[in-house]
Formats: sequence, C-alpha cells, structure tokens
Amino acid sequence: MIIRKSVQEIEKMAAAGALVAETIALVGEHIRPGITTAELDRIGEEHIASRGGVPTSKGYRGFPAALCISPNSVVVHGIPGPYALEEGDVVDIDIGVTLDGFVADSAYTFPVGDISDEAERLLETCQGALAAGIAQARVGNRVGDISAAVQDVSEDAGFGIVRSLVGHGVGRSYHEEPQIPNFGRPGRGPVLSEGMTLAIEPMITAGRPEVHVHDDGWTISTADGSLAAHFEHTVAVTEAGPRILTTSAVPLLR
Repeated sequence: MIIRKSVQEIEKMAAAGALVAETIALVGEHIRPGITTAELDRIGEEHIASRGGVPTSKGYRGFPAALCISPNSVVVHGIPGPYALEEGDVVDIDIGVTLDGFVADSAYTFPVGDISDEAERLLETCQGALAAGIAQARVGNRVGDISAAVQDVSEDAGFGIVRSLVGHGVGRSYHEEPQIPNFGRPGRGPVLSEGMTLAIEPMITAGRPEVHVHDDGWTISTADGSLAAHFEHTVAVTEAGPRILTTSAVPLLR
C-alpha cells in the first residue's frame, strides 16, 4: 500500500530533510585525504543528535552505524570503519534521519581532492540522472516515468545502472511502497498522486551493473571493481510539482 502524506506530515518530513541535508553538508566539509570513514560517521551522528534527530540507519535491521559511507567501488551500505580516504577517491555519504516520527533520506557522492575526469563525469551524470528522475515526480505520471528518465541519462553517458537496488517510498518508515527502479519504460507502474513521498536514488557504475554483497551482509560493491556513484533526494509529489524535501540553507561545498 502506498501511503500518501498530508500537508502537515510533509512539513514534518521537510524538517527531517533539512537536518539530513545540513548533516551531509557538514560531513562534506570534513572530507579530505587521511580522514577515516569512522570519524565521518562520528561527526554526522553527533550533529544529528545535537539537533534532536535520530540516525535512522543505526540499528535498522542490525546496521551498526549512523551513516552509510561507501567509497569507490562500494555502491551503497558501506559500514564506517578504519578506512582512510585517499586523494582521488569518491565517497558516498548516505543519511537517513528520523525527526518527530518522520524519516527523510538523502545521499551525495563527494570527490576526495582531485579526481579523474572519468570519475568527475560519473558523478555529474548521476546527479543529472537524479534531476531527470525528480522532474518526472508529478501528479498523473507513473513510477516508470521516473525510472526511464534516470535510465536515459545514465545509459546515454555510457554508464551502467545497478538493477538489483531501487529507490522507495519513505515517510513514517524508512522504506515504504512503491519501489522505484532506476530503469524501466515510461507509462508503467503505479500512478503518482498528491501526497506521495519518494526517495529517488540513482546508483550507477563506471563499468558493468552487476554487484556483490560482502560477507558482512551490508556492503554492496560493483562486481568488476569499477567506481560507483549514488545520489538521492526525498521528494514529495504535489499539485505544484515535485518538492525536494532534503534541502537546506547550508550549501554543499562541491
């Protein structure tokens, strides 16, 4: 069942979303060669708590950290730890926050120092795919319109689309219906209606789309070791058009 949100509930999600965006921006300020992913997780968790939020990922189905931090070939669900970022890395910071009973979810893949031209193009394409998907989150469209828009931008640039992972509804729960694949045909899937709240999240690779789940049961990497990028926003479907809920007055640095 797809749960539609009231205007008041969307405002609560927007408050959670502002904290998510603020935290991603803060963590981004600390991304540099030599810092560990565990330290970035600590910075993010402390900031969320200081604003009265709860990191939704921590303890979710046993996940051990507040943030999902995924460097290089790790697509999603990387567990923070001793890995120290290196010049030329890319690193995905994926944060869910629960505030006043509602969840918002967003991700941003940062460059670490100077990165290769191909890595830069990967990140730019993934951001473009997210923007294209969000533009289709309109009343009367279908989930497949979002999926097809993401696929077109990604594949036209020559990148692979991870097909075994999807976006999702979000609200009172971290993951709600509908599932939102990053590939598909326009005009297919559930009809979008006012009050739906969606986590749209392209996950693309510089190589093949197949992925590998590590022994920890969480970390998901590209099977061929190629770089991955992941960008995500929580979006409300409104009569006025798509409304991004995971934005803040604090700008991302890059």
